[in-house]
Amino acid sequence: MLIARVVGSAVSTIKDEKLKDRKLLICCQTDETGKVIGKPYVAVDTVDAGEGDLVLTAAGSSARQTTTTKNTPVDSVIMAVIDSLVVEGKVTFRN
Repeated sequence: MLIARVVGSAVSTIKDEKLKDRKLLICCQTDETGKVIGKPYVAVDTVDAGEGDLVLTAAGSSARQTTTTKNTPVDSVIMAVIDSLVVEGKVTFRN
């Protein structure tokens, strides 16, 4: 799993039928404080996340393990919106 920030969205009218009606969001990996440190990537949203949200994502075959993405051609999925992060007893992020 990766911690990521939703930085935008992607719209595709022509896509695989299994992705129809799926929201595609652009994410960037972050550190434990929510600071963006990675390149952007597209993830299928399963939890109604939005731009600016800090989220948990899964990639590869793990991305196809949610009810929404099972047996679909996805490589990354948003599976949780983060409320807070605590690292070594210190709150590093709170929504």
